Amino acid sequence: MQAKRRVVVTGLGVASPIGLGVEAFWDALLRKRCGLRRIEAFDPSGFSTQIGGELPPFQLGDHIPKTYRKSAKVMSRDIRIAVVCAYYAVKDAGLNTRCLVQRGEAEQTNLDSPRFGANIGAGLVCTDLGELTAALSTAAQDDGTFSLRLWGTEGMSNLAPLWLLKSLPNMLACHVTIVHDAQGPSNTITCGEASSHLAVGEAYRTIARGDADVCICGGAESKMNPLALSRPQLLGRLNTQDNETPERSCRPFAQDRRGMIAAEGGGLAILESLDHARARRARIYAELIGFGASSNTQGWADPCPRGLDVALALRNALNDAGITADQIDLAAPFGAATQDHDASELAGWNDVLGGRLDDIPALTTRGATGNNGAGSGAIDFAATVLALHRSTVPPSLNTAPADPVSRFRFVQDDPVDARIDRAISFGMALSGGQRAALVLRRFEE
Repeated sequence: MQAKRRVVVTGLGVASPIGLGVEAFWDALLRKRCGLRRIEAFDPSGFSTQIGGELPPFQLGDHIPKTYRKSAKVMSRDIRIAVVCAYYAVKDAGLNTRCLVQRGEAEQTNLDSPRFGANIGAGLVCTDLGELTAALSTAAQDDGTFSLRLWGTEGMSNLAPLWLLKSLPNMLACHVTIVHDAQGPSNTITCGEASSHLAVGEAYRTIARGDADVCICGGAESKMNPLALSRPQLLGRLNTQDNETPERSCRPFAQDRRGMIAAEGGGLAILESLDHARARRARIYAELIGFGASSNTQGWADPCPRGLDVALALRNALNDAGITADQIDLAAPFGAATQDHDASELAGWNDVLGGRLDDIPALTTRGATGNNGAGSGAIDFAATVLALHRSTVPPSLNTAPADPVSRFRFVQDDPVDARIDRAISFGMALSGGQRAALVLRRFEE
């Protein structure tokens, strides 16, 4: 049996409500900036929650070759976010992909495209509401009611011919792999907020078993549209009481938490086999040493009160890494900021790490970035990698006053210097029940 190859993190690309690019994102975390405010992408007055986390402005043309700009017509917001993250990730890793060569930013590629894979998490990509309603209006009868007959004979013909290509979840990976010529194993995971952790874990295994040398992995999603915002509202998960104080609206693990805040964003990481990274003298952020996953069987929408599924994913990751809970130096929980999901997560973490949580720092980005759907875990993963690499734990916004049963030691004020040798990052889907955890280690030869 072939020995498992070591896998390292060499690049990070982040698009978050607090900054685009890894340096802007990290600086904002250190400075306790919050990216939550009144929604501007559409008129939110019809919703009980009118705040969210929107990305800073960006131009897609700055992140793709000129020859690919026509394809922007079939890119949804989610796809565009993934493409932007991919550009930042390969630049940060020092990979000269086809994109950078075509943009004139590199002379020639420095990787073998057939050995370059992709695993990207995606959410339920929403159809452009204006495009859809324009077609639906042509299927209305004289009395204003919708007619399936008119929809079949007239309405559907008023949709753009390629409209579906904007909404297929695999199109995030499709465009990223085409732009950067990643011809290796490619996979799309659609498991809500757990998608990024699962995608990174699958990429880790792909490289470890020798099926690829490099993988771009993570996830992206935008919940900043009426259709996406309606889902958590109907499920009663949104904080509806803090529209006037958006900077305090998302309070993960706080005693007075009132619900999630929808947002957009994501991140893509570059994973490589250690041999491949060494051969090109890459800067190495950290080593990925463990991956674990589980499912909640309590129900598709209700978390397990005892956190059994959370505990199982954490234990699976620790076992895969070959370490114990006492060897973890940083805990990076998800923090949905809903009463039930946070309670479930707290129970699981307390069960597995127990007293170790009293001695180590913790980190969550939800209070600053909101719920970024399938991109949430990638943002968390990037923050965890950077905290380990830079021996610094940034503040976690709005985590005080702490839930009485919480043992997490979140940084509240100034960043804390901390020697971190091993960290564990956790992600959970609020619907569907998927859970996943990743264990990172400070890189040592």
